[in-house]
Amino acid sequence: MATFFQSVYTSSRSPANSIFEYSRQGFGRGGNNKSNNPPKSPAQASAPQHQATMSNSPSISSSQSVENQANDPEGPKYFFQEKYAPLNVRGNFLTLCACPKNVELGEWLAHQIVEQYRLLHGMLQVIQEVNTVTGLPICNENTCPTMSAGRLTYTWLVDGRAAKISAPKFINRVEKWIVSKIHDPVMFPTEKVNGTPETSAIKEANGASTTPSDPANPDDWIGKSSGFPPTFYKDCQGIMKQMFRCYAHLYHAHWLNPFWHINKHDVLNMCFVHFVTVSKYYGLVSDKEMEPMQPLIELFIKQQRVPPEALNGGHWAQQTAT
Repeated sequence: MATFFQSVYTSSRSPANSIFEYSRQGFGRGGNNKSNNPPKSPAQASAPQHQATMSNSPSISSSQSVENQANDPEGPKYFFQEKYAPLNVRGNFLTLCACPKNVELGEWLAHQIVEQYRLLHGMLQVIQEVNTVTGLPICNENTCPTMSAGRLTYTWLVDGRAAKISAPKFINRVEKWIVSKIHDPVMFPTEKVNGTPETSAIKEANGASTTPSDPANPDDWIGKSSGFPPTFYKDCQGIMKQMFRCYAHLYHAHWLNPFWHINKHDVLNMCFVHFVTVSKYYGLVSDKEMEPMQPLIELFIKQQRVPPEALNGGHWAQQTAT
């Protein structure tokens, strides 16, 4: 039986077995990153242009360190203030986040990963625009010599050692790594699985709740029935963690320039609150990891932009309740 995504994501030229084959067909069709036009809206954000794949480098498990920058005190964080945090969108992001009952959870999480990367990539393109005066991107080696988020600096593992690299290099490596994961047929299989093994998705449909860290059943995991590997959920967590770090840098280093200056800070907020909703609903990014953006996240929670259902158990709590 064809999957949900076979019926939705199908090319007129060649049928797609799942969302990932469709997504791969879209990769490489992005516009010119060197345009000086305003950023596109998330719905129109072009797909990433990275074609080359990367091996599963241990550098993706980049660490973070906090440095005392007493000689360079931080200015006020305008984006943490309610009057500077507009969200010009109506509706509930839970409708875009919650897994439909007829869709296997692994398929849905994979779809969410692809969608969240598409939105993030659109925002990253904004800081990759080239300044016609300097001939350099907005985010460059001079303006962003480290991958920072306020007083926090993210480091990359180089030859097994944590190393500081510039923000554009860090972001470029993260993007290439994410694209390589999406193109990996083991991590994101495109072929449907024959048969219906007893998995957490089926158990949830029958009213049971199996969390991703259920030690009682090590032979079961999210996405098993769709052919995803046992490490799939943790891989999703790793990808979302790196995407969060990119968002943290966008806010702390580039909220004023360029997002506020070109009046696109509300679009950035919309993408980020969508990301936070998915992250919390499925437990994909830890609270500790989110600390650099916690004031804004708390503001979105207060405004119920992040819906209450995404908190306190999220998906698994909803399964138990129903």
